[in-house]
Amino acid sequence: MSLLHTPPNRPTSTSVQLMTTCLCDAFYADVAQATVEVLEFLGCDIELPEGQTCCGQPAFNAGDWESSRKVVRHMVKTFTGDKPVIVPSGSCAAMVFHGAPLAFEKEADLPEIQALANRTWELADFIVHGLGITEWPGKLKANMTFHRSCHLRGSRSPEAVATLFNSIEDLTVQPIDEVEQCCGFGGTFSVSFPNISEKMGELKIENLVACKPDIVGAADMGCMMHFGGMMDKRGLKTKRLHLAQILRDSLKNAGKI
Repeated sequence: MSLLHTPPNRPTSTSVQLMTTCLCDAFYADVAQATVEVLEFLGCDIELPEGQTCCGQPAFNAGDWESSRKVVRHMVKTFTGDKPVIVPSGSCAAMVFHGAPLAFEKEADLPEIQALANRTWELADFIVHGLGITEWPGKLKANMTFHRSCHLRGSRSPEAVATLFNSIEDLTVQPIDEVEQCCGFGGTFSVSFPNISEKMGELKIENLVACKPDIVGAADMGCMMHFGGMMDKRGLKTKRLHLAQILRDSLKNAGKI
């Protein structure tokens, strides 16, 4: 039995829709911009549906599935058609292709929800397993560690991230201890259980900075917001970049864009 949560046979067209995520919209516009630049470099024609809001995960994780379903239904009305939907977040992508179908198991409109799930990709997963890109023509002289967020589990994103990073010239990615350890954010988890969340975040930071990296990378800005804020509080100035920013910046260094 496959342990993958990602739907099989997802569309792989270069004509795509981009779900920027609410965190990028509100706080991390450069991550969304970097995602656009990376997809354009790959020859993608990008559609950015207006009116997109949230994937519904905060309410889903809090157990308020009725509120979550309202948000998901809005998302389905926003991302119409049959193009691949690309998300620069393992967490939001997993909510669409795994969490949302669970929340709609007994709902009449499950087929519509599943149809959106079936064409949704996390960014690195799409680049490697959707477009077949196994070499990234970038250059980035840095020693980096990478936070593998919980919601990358059950997908092929971790191997896709490794494939891309390992091919970037001059980039060294250092392994970290307890790589599967959660950062402690978990959206509403950090609000409901702040003390546990903080302790988990401290452990994650210790592992991420143990080798004194130049860059701490991640594929989820929710995680980065959590442990990044704790790093700021500790006075740790290590540069933090999203996957899309690393890919984009390495292309610029190599003179590709």
